[in-house]
Amino acid sequence: MKRNDLKKLASRFIKLVEWSEEDRVYIGRCPELFLGGVHGDDEQKVYADLCVAVEDALESRLRHGDVLPKPVKADRYSGKFVVRMDPELHRALAVRAYARGESLNKLCTAALSRAAA
Repeated sequence: MKRNDLKKLASRFIKLVEWSEEDRVYIGRCPELFLGGVHGDDEQKVYADLCVAVEDALESRLRHGDVLPKPVKADRYSGKFVVRMDPELHRALAVRAYARGESLNKLCTAALSRAAA
């Protein structure tokens, strides 16, 4: 596969660069393709290296005839999902939401938004 075609294919996959307080470096990863990643002191260089690593991982998988994972970006999300939890936790959350004068949905959405940030 040509490098330009690999770049186009690689653009479909999520690339994350985050600061690791523990390691004191930026860590770049592509969760759909590999758990580890690239790391370094310069965020932009880590991202550039990550892009190359994703292209290389895709090229290797294609060369070996492996099935590529579906990119997360390709999924559509309805905005709804079911969470199973201990009934006591469910009760405690419902009570807290009621005490705040808000819905359980609003309370949980706010908590999940904070967790995703």
